[in-house]
Amino acid sequence: MTSAKPMIELKDVQKWYGDYHALRGINAEIRAGEFFSLLGPSGCGKTTLLRTIAGFEDITSGVVMIDGKSMEDVPANKRPTNMVFQSYAIFPHLSVEQNVGFGLRRDPRTAAEKQKAVDETLEMVGLKGYGKRAAHALSGGQRQRVALARALILKPKVLLLDEPLSALDKKMREHMQVELIKLQRQVGITFILVTHDQEEALVMSDRIAVMFEGEIAQLDDPETLYRRPKTRKVADFIGVMNFLPATILSEAGGKVEIEVQGFGRASIDADQVSNSHDGAAAVGFRPETLTILYEGQTPLDREAPGIIEEVVYYGDMTYYDVKLDGVTEPVRISMRNVFGREVLERGARTRVAWSSGALVLFR
Repeated sequence: MTSAKPMIELKDVQKWYGDYHALRGINAEIRAGEFFSLLGPSGCGKTTLLRTIAGFEDITSGVVMIDGKSMEDVPANKRPTNMVFQSYAIFPHLSVEQNVGFGLRRDPRTAAEKQKAVDETLEMVGLKGYGKRAAHALSGGQRQRVALARALILKPKVLLLDEPLSALDKKMREHMQVELIKLQRQVGITFILVTHDQEEALVMSDRIAVMFEGEIAQLDDPETLYRRPKTRKVADFIGVMNFLPATILSEAGGKVEIEVQGFGRASIDADQVSNSHDGAAAVGFRPETLTILYEGQTPLDREAPGIIEEVVYYGDMTYYDVKLDGVTEPVRISMRNVFGREVLERGARTRVAWSSGALVLFR
């Protein structure tokens, strides 16, 4: 369970590598017991920020605080953090229990007490009975669990995860996402995950900081990030977002009247407007907020005619690219393949149902 108390406070954190400005005034609070993600494309600064929290990188200026204490001049091995690396960094010549207990070598506890701690931690990560197995004989998912156990046995206040699932295949990755969520709830400590995978961040996180070019563009819970992105750049990065040109007609009484290419006139609430100054005004909307209307169906709100240009079948879902009348670029629509629902063909005329409540205006 998360706490309102911040476990980590970042205040105007700046990092320069010569002439390269890697972190540009990072300000954020990460709560105790929170599963927090740093999300962004390669080179955006997310791993650099994680390494500054861990103490592997010195900051140029600013403040990093952990559990109310400044980390200035505190080396990595003295900070209440531990890190799981992308490569897992497991010693192949050691057994599973030797890997997990490696950090206890200088611990004053007796050998029996250390063994008990190793056994309890292995059980926590679902590897009970694997202690004597050779580390090189493990699967990718098992090696990832060993790396987690080795980090957790030292009981850090913060666990730092640098893209720990990137080496796993899709099915194992999805399985380990759920296992990590359960494990974080079980141990109750703060997890900070670095990832470039938008879906992974949305699935696993209590809150997400989206980063571009050394700055946090938006910090919010997953649903707010997905449904109400603050900028067009964030909207375009998180999942799939359609965009259509729009013209603002009037603003009054908490309502904004707009003209949307392909849709026509719409009235939206003021909280659906993002003053992001990303360029010309446009509305964004997600593929699942549109619906293909079949013969005899009537829309609950509005409809727009168009032609299906592309059909991509995924088994549980079908994605349609539909060119609306009067629009140059097609919009992407996702439809769940429920029993009895026909998969339409390319070139078919169709009607698309839409709602003004699903629109986000970027201006």
